[in-house]
Amino acid sequence: MEIHYISAERLTIERVGEIIENQIPIALSKDAEAKIVRCREYLDSKMESQSEPIYGITTGFGSLCNISISADELGTLQKNLVMSHACGTGDRVPSEVVRLMLLLKVQSLSYGHSGVQLVTVQRLIDFYNNNVLPVVYQQGSLGASGDLAPLAHLCLPLLGLGAVEVEGIAMDASEALEQFGWEPINLQSKEGLALLNGTQFMSAYGVWSLLKSMRLSRQADKIAALSLDAFDGRIEPFCDEVHIVRSHRGQIDTARNMRRLLEGSQIICRQKAHVQDPYSFRCIPQVHGATKDTIAYVSIVLENEINSVTDNPTVFPEQDMVVSAGNFHGQPIALVMDFLAIAVAELANISERRTYRLISGSRGLPSFLVANPGLNSGFMIPQYTAASIVSQNKGLCMPASVDSIPSSQSQEDHVSMGSNAATKLARVVDNTERVLAIELFNAAQALEFRRPLRSSECIEKMVTKYRTVVPYIDNDRLMYPLIEASINFLQKEF
Repeated sequence: MEIHYISAERLTIERVGEIIENQIPIALSKDAEAKIVRCREYLDSKMESQSEPIYGITTGFGSLCNISISADELGTLQKNLVMSHACGTGDRVPSEVVRLMLLLKVQSLSYGHSGVQLVTVQRLIDFYNNNVLPVVYQQGSLGASGDLAPLAHLCLPLLGLGAVEVEGIAMDASEALEQFGWEPINLQSKEGLALLNGTQFMSAYGVWSLLKSMRLSRQADKIAALSLDAFDGRIEPFCDEVHIVRSHRGQIDTARNMRRLLEGSQIICRQKAHVQDPYSFRCIPQVHGATKDTIAYVSIVLENEINSVTDNPTVFPEQDMVVSAGNFHGQPIALVMDFLAIAVAELANISERRTYRLISGSRGLPSFLVANPGLNSGFMIPQYTAASIVSQNKGLCMPASVDSIPSSQSQEDHVSMGSNAATKLARVVDNTERVLAIELFNAAQALEFRRPLRSSECIEKMVTKYRTVVPYIDNDRLMYPLIEASINFLQKEF
């Protein structure tokens, strides 16, 4: 069985996708184990030799940083921190995002700059490998000082507290520990802070949304190619010469992809009566391409983040330093998650406009894509649904990162709101998937009115596969199950 070893080797976004999708077990490399042990031993030695207070290790937290804690209470201090900060509320975090949180927290702790015990990291790995997923809630983090509330819920089960889900069954964490024969972890100095400081909630949502955005970007091109052919669109705006003189990478790649997708189509190459197409067709390279370029940029930022140490204080055994700084601040990823939400929302925005054109009764297509409109409403209302979703996306794209509300008696006087950016991004990505599924529903229907002409081999294969789950519509019928089937098609079959 393949095992992914957590080490200093850079963790790529693509590799994260492989680990999660294929449920690859994880383990610490020998080098990572040595670094974790070395850092913990250094910290224990430092505490014995240093009389000056060390933030979060021998002091309270936040604005309580000036209150010193006695040596015999340091373990209690860390346990109290985890318990008191577990103040999440709202909807539960999806299980696939919780698994990402566990993976990314282990990655961040593996560099040997956090001062945690080896047994603590190994227990997080046990959770991950055995699919013991802590119950975490979406609301509660300000995205600075790390994702305190969500990470507290993630780590409560280490202590036998809170709740977990095992193979889809919710239970008390204490029950799960007993089931697997695990003892609760006794936290040492600094550990609670190391577990709670960090950006793994934001990062997990960001990576999950980014991976899905990559898929949606590919699917958007293919669905757009189907729509272009079904609308009897022109291929000339996709020629290389046009896009090379503007030189945006995503634009050039999109135009080439559209030509490849439609190569061999009998429809695209036939004589056209119209001189040009609406922007939602003609400007596919410019719009889809800009989203591709955004995805590429966001990938760089998020990949840097998931390969970083983001708790506080940061421990440097070789330099004999324990530094209280601000790597937990989520600003770098808060900004790009807002950016990605806008870019992905534009895929939905232009998709809905193509859907609208397909049902508009132009270019030889019947009104609302049914042979007998009037008696049948046909595809009138799926476009309403898409328009409603697109409108909601516009509200969700208001940047969260422009806001900041001081906390902890203004000790934490600027926060990123990256957690809100992350959860909003996930909603936009899900919404965009639904809008693209509705366009596919319409475009496949529209293509039937071009028969006996055939689209390209690539497009025809897609439509043939699609028809195994979503039929051609002759007369009005229940549409919502077909929209759901179209969404499932994008998630599983496409």
